[in-house]
Amino acid sequence: MTESAEPLVKLEADGAVRIVTLNRPDARNAFNDPLKLAFVDVLRTLARDRDARAVVLTGAGTSFSGGGDVSNFANRYEFENRFYWMREARLLADELLRCHLPIVAAVNGPAVGLGCSIAIMCDLVLIADDAFMADPHVGVGLVAADGGAVIWPLIMSHLKAKEYLLFGDRIPAVDCVQLGLANRTVPKADVFDEGMALARRLSELPWQAVQETKRAVNLHLQAAAARVMPMATTAESESFNTDAIKDFMERFGAGPN
Repeated sequence: MTESAEPLVKLEADGAVRIVTLNRPDARNAFNDPLKLAFVDVLRTLARDRDARAVVLTGAGTSFSGGGDVSNFANRYEFENRFYWMREARLLADELLRCHLPIVAAVNGPAVGLGCSIAIMCDLVLIADDAFMADPHVGVGLVAADGGAVIWPLIMSHLKAKEYLLFGDRIPAVDCVQLGLANRTVPKADVFDEGMALARRLSELPWQAVQETKRAVNLHLQAAAARVMPMATTAESESFNTDAIKDFMERFGAGPN
């Protein structure tokens, strides 16, 4: 697949609101390695933007994000390369959770795997009424390390978290709200506009009170990430030594070279 000349992550300004768009629509905004790096770079740019007061995060096209790009998996068999990218996975979560600006996720379509994790690490989540969330790591032979095992047990029962993480079933939008993965459902045509409306409301509130309240709440999430992610990412790295992931990769024609 040939990548567009456009940036992999678009960053635009609308007054004090910043609009961040995952921009691989032909790949359902799946995260290949360049997209991961571009997303981290945008988060760091936002951290230095003194005029920004709120962020809307969405996906180009019909998906929010299809999660990890399977084409990346082949380069995970070499240990040093795998070690580097597992460290980057932890860095992505750290940068997102420490971002001082309130982020509204406008989930305009499916949010799967890493895409789901990124959405629920935001501060408000609007989900299109025909969208779904899912974390299919286990079914393909990988430990669910990039956020599901960290965040889900904090926002739903442990039993429900284990059910959806182990089976990887799709969670319809209305169930996402009931479980605590999203704040509300919105008609698909309105999800971005509703996200912008919330971001503008946030941008008009006293900035120090907003940012430090977010920081206080996110300390719970950061503490959980510090406890869980080192073990989980190490275990996911070990998943690439198993027959299960090798079988999955062979089915996709993307096994080790």
